[in-house]
Amino acid sequence: MNDEYCMREALAEAKRAGLTGDIPVGAVAVYGGKVIARGYNQKEAARDPTAHAEMLVLREAAQVLGGWRLEGVTLYCTLEPCPMCAGAMVQARLSCLVYAVNDPKAGAAGSVIDLLQNEQFNHLVEVKQGVLRDEVTRLMDSFFVALREGRVPRWSRRPPGRVKSDQKS
Repeated sequence: MNDEYCMREALAEAKRAGLTGDIPVGAVAVYGGKVIARGYNQKEAARDPTAHAEMLVLREAAQVLGGWRLEGVTLYCTLEPCPMCAGAMVQARLSCLVYAVNDPKAGAAGSVIDLLQNEQFNHLVEVKQGVLRDEVTRLMDSFFVALREGRVPRWSRRPPGRVKSDQKS
């Protein structure tokens, strides 16, 4: 299994996210030459701010391997991870991250901040970028055009009449 093949698997997951109204980010975890976990963004569908593709895949990979240390695991993701996901990768002792496109607004693998190669932490994650960059960029661009045109549901907007948690019902 090479990087391009694995990123195509992550891209397939990203397309699933886009179909459900989530930003099309997908990820797969590979260990011993096999995909052991896969996932896609579910923040909107699950109404969960931590339901990023990377977080879901890290959790599943830990379950499959029977522990939180993900040494020897490579995570393939279509988008550069945010600080939350990059921090989880460091905590999990992930061996390698391969991603397709940079995130200039929230990227934590070098675009905005680099948490994965920060020598102050107790673990460094090897990083490769740019695998299938053009294909992933086209997918992201088409998703955001559809979102602006109203062809993608906006689940995260609070429905009218909903009671805030700090108010009495």
